[in-house]
Amino acid sequence: MATQTFQLQLSGMSCAGCARSIERALQAVPGVTSVNVNFANEVAAVTSTNNNADGLVAAVQQAGYDAALIDHQSATPAADPRQRAQRQQWYKFVAAALLSAPLLYTMVGHFSFTAGIYVPAWLMNPWVQMALATPVQFIIGWQFYKGSYTALRAGAANMDVLVALGTSAAYFYSVYLALTEGAMAAHQGLYFETSAVLITLILLGKWFEARAKGQSSAAIKQLLQLQPKHALRQQADGSAKLTPIAELVVGDIIHIKPGQQIPADSEVIEGTTSVDEAMLTGESVPADKQPGDTLVAGSINKQGFVKAKVSKLGKDSALAQIITIVEQAQNSKAPIQRLADKVSAIFVPVVLVIALMTFLVWLLWLAPGDYRSALEATVAVLVIACPCALGLATPTSIMAGSGRAAQMGILFKQSDVLEITHSVTTVVLDKTGTITAGTPTLTDLEIDLKGIQELTPEQLRAAVQALEVQSEHPLAQAIATGIEVDSSTAKMVQLTDFTAHTGRGVSAQVQLVHTDTDAEQPSTSHHLQIGNLRLMREHNIESDAWSARQQELEEQGKTAMLISWDKQLVGIVAVADTVREHAAEAIAALQQRGLKVVMLTGDNQRTAAAIAAQVGMTEVRANVLPEHKAAAVAELQQQGDIVAMVGDGINDAPALATANVGIAMGTGTDVALETADIALMRADLRSLLHALEISEKTVKNIRQNLFWAFAYNTLGIPIAASGLLAPWLAGGAMALSSVSVVLNALRLQKLRLNS
Repeated sequence: MATQTFQLQLSGMSCAGCARSIERALQAVPGVTSVNVNFANEVAAVTSTNNNADGLVAAVQQAGYDAALIDHQSATPAADPRQRAQRQQWYKFVAAALLSAPLLYTMVGHFSFTAGIYVPAWLMNPWVQMALATPVQFIIGWQFYKGSYTALRAGAANMDVLVALGTSAAYFYSVYLALTEGAMAAHQGLYFETSAVLITLILLGKWFEARAKGQSSAAIKQLLQLQPKHALRQQADGSAKLTPIAELVVGDIIHIKPGQQIPADSEVIEGTTSVDEAMLTGESVPADKQPGDTLVAGSINKQGFVKAKVSKLGKDSALAQIITIVEQAQNSKAPIQRLADKVSAIFVPVVLVIALMTFLVWLLWLAPGDYRSALEATVAVLVIACPCALGLATPTSIMAGSGRAAQMGILFKQSDVLEITHSVTTVVLDKTGTITAGTPTLTDLEIDLKGIQELTPEQLRAAVQALEVQSEHPLAQAIATGIEVDSSTAKMVQLTDFTAHTGRGVSAQVQLVHTDTDAEQPSTSHHLQIGNLRLMREHNIESDAWSARQQELEEQGKTAMLISWDKQLVGIVAVADTVREHAAEAIAALQQRGLKVVMLTGDNQRTAAAIAAQVGMTEVRANVLPEHKAAAVAELQQQGDIVAMVGDGINDAPALATANVGIAMGTGTDVALETADIALMRADLRSLLHALEISEKTVKNIRQNLFWAFAYNTLGIPIAASGLLAPWLAGGAMALSSVSVVLNALRLQKLRLNS
């Protein structure tokens, strides 16, 4: 059954407990198979077998929160509700601060060292204090009561419950004193300032938190801003007219001037230039472009004027796909988050029990009958125990780490991949297109037609070229491009029954057309085969006469293929692929990290060994057919290795899927990129080192956040329960704890890599 993935922009969440309530509500919707709610960016990613977007939104609303479907296909993205919520939090804080400032001033009277500071008598009046505190408690602070009701109705408890209980206890106890003691209540000590200042500080912390969380998704915002709004579309008369991007269609011709952004994915049809693709690959050196080359929307045309044909638009464009992949990673839930989720699920109920015990211990044993001391300690426990930092610890690091990786041309598709990549123990590298450039060239073509009368060397060259033209393999394309045949000879060759022997070579039936003055007279059909030794042995073709020459070519690092005509070897052809720049450097760095590096290739042992020697590799597995590459990866896994497979071709896709981490070079095929867990947009193996380092530093950052979040609550609760922490200080500390976690995560956005 086909599944669909929906993304919902959420609002109204206050802590990780709200995220769990929304997850439960969405999981109850018919057809839903998986739900991930990201508390940091307030997005729910839902997979469902039903097209029930409205039902998902309704489920969130019934749970007491707001939701809107994120439409990635919309030409004009909807306004981010988080920005509106951030502004509202600021306005609430300002209003609360204005009302709480006079109450905060009255607190100087509570300390002996401030006894000389003048406090107006009217400001100490309990009714004046109540008048100032009441709007803060019930109008500005209404969000905490609403959040508490929503959570308790869903059978859960969240941060709002703790804040509402703590501030309400302080407020209503002060009301009780004002009603029973009158003006004398001010001398006994009121707590209006405690409740009002607590709410003010918490709102300030929420505003800081919202701003910091917004920065953690900066990478997505930068990518969205790369899409130009207009393009110069060529008209029927050859002139160019400024046209909105939304009006372009595939096939349009666009003009791109020096210094302009590329408006759409397109193919150069006229002119040459160099293009800055740093936004896509992280590579600062501009890429040269000529007719036939691809341009990516958002990159910058540096020098020449070019005309290009639009090839992809909207959600099909490379930029849109990159944004989707980054969002997918940021909205998924890493395995390490499960520990925090389990703790958060029971944290608030445990805190409520601790708060009750604190109140009773103070009231009955530590300060018998002293409601003031018991209440202060209890409120401090309730406020400081908020698990917001715990809920933010993992998702903010994932968002910042994956966003930074995207800026460097490394796309992690899921957060669990970002978490596991650093623990890889074995790296398996495909040879062609990964270690080598994947653009081989013809180096040798030797022919010996002894005993064959009806065939000339020129005709055989034409037949070889005609046969290889029909294959899509890079080696075949190199041979076809490298052979020069005059047009008259090419017309004498006709091919039928083309067959590709995967991992071995190609074959076809050949007819040589003889032309005389009367008519074209086709010859009898001949069988032509070009391939490796395995193909020849499968068809019982004797190859000893060419084995020495084949070995000599392969020891030079060339891929040599035999040519047979009617089951008789008549020649040998060789191609060579150059090793990628920086490949040896990257492989040496991988080995220095203690990783086992293995070459996996369908090429023969001698050629593979020659390439391995150039890049400093010692472990080579050659003659591996495409269908056996996945088995080779599985064998390494059975030995206890955590395997990362790096490839770029269709034949690498099964191995990429089998590996613990599948990594596709960005120059590879769409199938490889789709199958892989990580896409390296730059054809440089040093990007693999960067991926490992980003994963390592992101996981380290997550662990730092989790440690401090746990430590904060573990140490803060006993200190608050002991009466050593005033409630308003507890509120400030609680607010700063969430901000500190987010700020620590944001350090990943400035990450500088060593490799």
